[in-house]
Amino acid sequence: MTVPSPLSDAWLVIPLYNEAAVIEEVIAEALQTFPHIVCVDDGSTDASAERARRAGAVVLQHAVNLGQGAALQTGIEFVVGHTPGRFVVTFDADGQHDVADAAAMVRLAQHDDLAIVFGSRFLDDRTKPGLAKRAVLKTAVWVTNQSTGLRLTDAHNGLRVIRRDAAAEVHLHQNRMAHASEIVTQLGRTKLPWREYPVFIRYTEYSRAKGQSLLNSINILVDLLVN
Repeated sequence: MTVPSPLSDAWLVIPLYNEAAVIEEVIAEALQTFPHIVCVDDGSTDASAERARRAGAVVLQHAVNLGQGAALQTGIEFVVGHTPGRFVVTFDADGQHDVADAAAMVRLAQHDDLAIVFGSRFLDDRTKPGLAKRAVLKTAVWVTNQSTGLRLTDAHNGLRVIRRDAAAEVHLHQNRMAHASEIVTQLGRTKLPWREYPVFIRYTEYSRAKGQSLLNSINILVDLLVN
């Protein structure tokens, strides 16, 4: 089988908060395809930053926990301001995202001259989020689409490909979960070409043990309603 060449014009941006147990494995897998990775350690109280650096990522650190939106903004600003990278790929630290999906999204953007590619877990049936989480996410999609004017099927998927010109227009102020709608709004305002791409989200024993799945979805809805 032919191994795809590394995507040297893309940078993975990984917000990182207390993921020391898995971050080395996540980075090691990603580096096989993406040679450039920046992790933004958002005030972790464990060894996340040290392990990410040891695994081969560039590591930026917030002195205190500011939230995922702030971590993404720091990472995006780093890529746009300090590298020649053409694409930013936002990617989760907990192992839920598939590197192959990220690579396919970058290649789609390159081939079809797209500025933004949003990952969607609802364009095929590989992802099994559970009935409660699905209901919450679908509600969040409806709310986001009403406010942004876009028509997405999965507005709060953290796997995105953003071309440099679009990334330069991202200025996140919502540091917590509401940043997921804010980034969609800001990218939509660019009027640059975009598309969705079907992705697989791994709901692992690790992420379920951390209680992230349904709680994060509920947090999204709360933040959408109060911001």
